Amino acid sequence: MSTRVAVVTGSNKGIGLAIVRALCKQFEGDVYVTARDVGRGEDSVKALSSEGLKAMFHQLDINDLDSIKTAAAYFKGKYGGVDILINNAGIAFKAADTTPFDVQAEVTLNTNFFATRDMLTHFLPIVKAGGRVVNVSSFVSALTLNKCSSELQQRFRSEDLTEDELVALMQQFVSEAKKGKHKEGGWPDSAYGTSKVGVTALSMILARQVSKQRPNDGILLNACCPGWVRTDMAGDKAPKSPEEGAVTPVYLALLPPGATEPHGKFVSDKQVQPW
Repeated sequence: MSTRVAVVTGSNKGIGLAIVRALCKQFEGDVYVTARDVGRGEDSVKALSSEGLKAMFHQLDINDLDSIKTAAAYFKGKYGGVDILINNAGIAFKAADTTPFDVQAEVTLNTNFFATRDMLTHFLPIVKAGGRVVNVSSFVSALTLNKCSSELQQRFRSEDLTEDELVALMQQFVSEAKKGKHKEGGWPDSAYGTSKVGVTALSMILARQVSKQRPNDGILLNACCPGWVRTDMAGDKAPKSPEEGAVTPVYLALLPPGATEPHGKFVSDKQVQPW
């Protein structure tokens, strides 16, 4: 029986680190901190070790395709795949940031949507039977979806939406933002929110795909909202601690063997949310 393994992206601090900490306590298997910066990642492993928790580290920059492929090959070779994958890495510009909107749109979507999709493209095939995949989205995605034109809302909610169509929609947002025409195209003024609409919709598409291609493998794939959490990204005014933010992602990662739901859902506070 090969050792079970959990991989959390962007986990050297914030919610990602809190997820790793909880998994170290609750998951029987190896738990990996991953981060693009080796020094920061290894420091996080040392900090956990000083709490009596054993985590491991592997370099992983989701914006670097070679880094993703190297990590996927490592986990496939050492563990035969992964049992838990939590796509937590993400970015957000601060509200006060003066970076032009078109730049914010491109940079935010590149990491939060396109790089997360690259992770799933290379890691989903190595998720083991009984595996759990959790994509950290945001309650902002549901709010942002409701600010899209009715035509866009319909497409994002459609059970026929394909991955290629979703990718085209995300590219369309970026290209219209560059021309300053995103509002005319029915898009809202939130790059972060739009990126997370993409993550939630992608989760639903890939869950349908997994059910179709691997119907007997019992894999569950969901998107979730950790809530508004005090982190470097969200600021110190947020009501939740990182540990509280980790609760729903960890709940989804540890759904018991044989569970059939939730799957392909958007989950917040351990409850399936409307989309």
